[in-house]
Amino acid sequence: MLYKNTKRIKEDISVLGIGCWNFGGDWETSDERSADRIIRTAVDLGINLFDVAPVYGWFQAEKILGQTLKDANLRDKVIVASKCGLTWGDDHVTANDLSKENLFKEIDGSLLRLQTDYIDIWQLHWPDHNTPIEETCEALSEIKKSGKIKYIGLSNFAQKDMVKFDQLVGVDVQQSLYNMFERNATSYHNIPLEYKTEQEVLPNVKKYGQAFLPYSPLFQGLLTGRFSKNKNLSKSDIRNENPKLSGDKLEIYLDGYEKLEEFSKEIGHPTNEIVINWLRQIPEVTSIIGGVSSVKQLKKNIDALRWDLNENEIERINEIIEPFRLMP
Repeated sequence: MLYKNTKRIKEDISVLGIGCWNFGGDWETSDERSADRIIRTAVDLGINLFDVAPVYGWFQAEKILGQTLKDANLRDKVIVASKCGLTWGDDHVTANDLSKENLFKEIDGSLLRLQTDYIDIWQLHWPDHNTPIEETCEALSEIKKSGKIKYIGLSNFAQKDMVKFDQLVGVDVQQSLYNMFERNATSYHNIPLEYKTEQEVLPNVKKYGQAFLPYSPLFQGLLTGRFSKNKNLSKSDIRNENPKLSGDKLEIYLDGYEKLEEFSKEIGHPTNEIVINWLRQIPEVTSIIGGVSSVKQLKKNIDALRWDLNENEIERINEIIEPFRLMP
C-alpha cells in the first residue's frame, strides 16, 4: 500500500480509501457479511481510511463499520472519516442542518454507532445556507476541544465558504466529486454543486495544505464497465437516482468509456486500474474514496497501485477524456 500525508494531517493516509455508502444497503450489491469481510481484508492489505456518513443506509453503514472495527480490534489501526449536517424524517427526505444544536446531537450519535470515543475526520456533508458559518464553527471548535474529533473537513462546499471556515476554525480536509468524466461537474444526483473540482478545489487544496478525498472515483461503477445502455440495476439501487446514468447522458459517457476500454487493452491493464492510476498521479489527491462490493473488487482496485502510468500514457488518457473536462 502507498501512503500520503499533508501539511494539515501528518498521519499516513492510504492512497486508497473505502467509501462505506454501499454498506448501508442502498446499493444492490451490499450486505453486512460482505461489508465485514471487505473491512477486515482492506485493513490487512494496508488500507486505513474509511469514509462513512449517518445518512448512508439511514445509520446502518456507521453501525456496520463500528461493529466490525470493534469485533476485529481494528479501531486504533484506521482513520475513520464521518460526516454531519444531513437530517431526515420517517419519509427519508433529507434537509441540511449545520446548527450548533444539531452538530452536538450528531457527534454523540455517530460516536455511539461507531462504538468509539473519537472520530478522526469529521466533515460537514453539505452546505446549510440557513445557519451562519460562525455558529457552525463555534460548534466545531467546542467539539474538537472536547477530543471527540481530530480533524475538520468540508464536503461539497463553495470555495469562498471554505476560506471563511478555514479562517474561523481551520479546514484540514476537502472532499468533492471527482473522476475522469466529472472533473468540473455542476450537479450530483440532481443536487447543484457550488464548486468546480479541477478549476477551484484542487488549487485551494494545494494552497492550504489540505487533504483531498475525491468521491465517486469510478463514477458509481460506470468506469468499471458496470453499465450498459440498458443499465440493469435493481429498483432499490440508489444509483437509479443519478440522471447521468440513464438516457442520452449515459450514452455519452458510455462512448467515452469504450474509448478508455480500447486504450486499456492496448496497454494491457484493466480500465479500473487505469482510472485509479490516473487519479493517483494527481499531486493534490490524498486518498481515493471508492466503494467496493466484494473482496475480489477490492483486490482489483489495489492492483492499480502495483504499476504506474508513464507520461505518454497519461497524455493519451487526457486526450480521450478532454471532452468531459467541462461537462456539467
